[in-house]
Amino acid sequence: MKIKQIYTGCIAHAAYYLESNGEAAIFDPLREVQPYIDKAFKNNAKIKYVFLTHFHADFVSGHLDLANKTNAKIVYGPTARPAYEIITAEDGQLFEIGNCKVKAIHTPGHTMESTTYLIIDENGKEHGIITGDTLFIGDVGRPDLAQHVVADLTQDKLARLLYHSLREKIMPLPDDLIVYPNHGAGSACGKMMSKETTDTLGNQKKTNYALNPKLTEDEFVKAVLTGLTNPPGYFPANVLMNIKGYESLDEVLKNAQKPLKPAEFETVANEARALVLDTRNAADFAKGFIPNSINIGLDGNFAMWVGEMVTDIKQEILLVTDIGKEEESMIRLSRIGYDHTIGYLNGGIASWKNEGFELDTVNRITAKELENNADFNETPIFDVRKKSEFLSEHLVGAVNVPLNEINNHLAEFPKDKKFILHCAGGYRSMIAASILKQRGWDNFADVIGGFSEIKNTDLLKSDYVCPTTLL
Repeated sequence: MKIKQIYTGCIAHAAYYLESNGEAAIFDPLREVQPYIDKAFKNNAKIKYVFLTHFHADFVSGHLDLANKTNAKIVYGPTARPAYEIITAEDGQLFEIGNCKVKAIHTPGHTMESTTYLIIDENGKEHGIITGDTLFIGDVGRPDLAQHVVADLTQDKLARLLYHSLREKIMPLPDDLIVYPNHGAGSACGKMMSKETTDTLGNQKKTNYALNPKLTEDEFVKAVLTGLTNPPGYFPANVLMNIKGYESLDEVLKNAQKPLKPAEFETVANEARALVLDTRNAADFAKGFIPNSINIGLDGNFAMWVGEMVTDIKQEILLVTDIGKEEESMIRLSRIGYDHTIGYLNGGIASWKNEGFELDTVNRITAKELENNADFNETPIFDVRKKSEFLSEHLVGAVNVPLNEINNHLAEFPKDKKFILHCAGGYRSMIAASILKQRGWDNFADVIGGFSEIKNTDLLKSDYVCPTTLL
């Protein structure tokens, strides 16, 4: 038996490839399915099943394309009722993959259909559990997402179901089982996941707060629900796509892979009212970009920030990318259901510049230049990090406007005086800068390297703030 975790860091997602005696199964695949097909082909294995742990909210799963291309059967747990043909597994049902077995264990709580899959090797030994969003390393799946799709599924109700699923279905299992979760640190599907992506169940019983056997049901509910932030706005749309079905990624890419010369690009942008999305890094974007374009770089949490900042999942998008990054940008958009890319700038930003089209820039300063600014105390500073980051440490007098809330706080940014913008490292602040530029602001400077560089100056020696100071 072979089992391999296929981890995609940019969305903190783990799919799994299971193989035995010429048969294979894929668990929670991403939208682009060819790598799974290629792996099975290389190993002379046939993909027999595509197992889904639940209807995902943070990405569009590739189960439909994978099933269509391989004739594999799609398997969901009890209560799943999608708009396409599946095998609805019963609690405890066994599936054979070559000489090994997969046992479906219904574990509602994150969602009603959430199912954990117990892997049993060729010798009949229980090897591990593919837990989806039921159990993470260091955390459990948040139980508040389903209510954004079905109002009756309150977070309290699901949290109580999760309590019983963990204690009655997961915790009685052997300590030496390997836990294979669907996500790691950085995913919005939990609040305090570990950077580790696997562990033994026994160690999780010792270290995971949610598996503390002393917790009462009410204490568990309070612990799990405390500290949850609002989920990204695209989550409900992704759930519905995973339930109802979606267009093949091949068709999405066919519609998106349209190279446009600068003049064509400008015409399409104006006529279609398309969003111009620039996926280059912050430094390159700042040096020159198409006016009114938004920067969300591929080198950061691209999918998450597209989902946060582009509120309409059906928004038509025109891409500006580094040469050779066009298809990657399209695929990473489609992973979270943004399927309406209608073209890209052929030749990248250099072609736009070479043909004499207008470019805009973002003024940037170093942390040292900020330190040496004689007007520092008179210049408003806007910190676009998360509230928790801000409360941990920030410059005295700085105003916290978290990036995902910026559109609701535009009135706080002055137009009659200069101001400073920063985040932790420069990625989020450039997204903010591009939004402010699009909305008419031009009187600000972005701090290169953000707060990580500010901390290397003397600015914090007298202007340090920590939680105890704030209380």
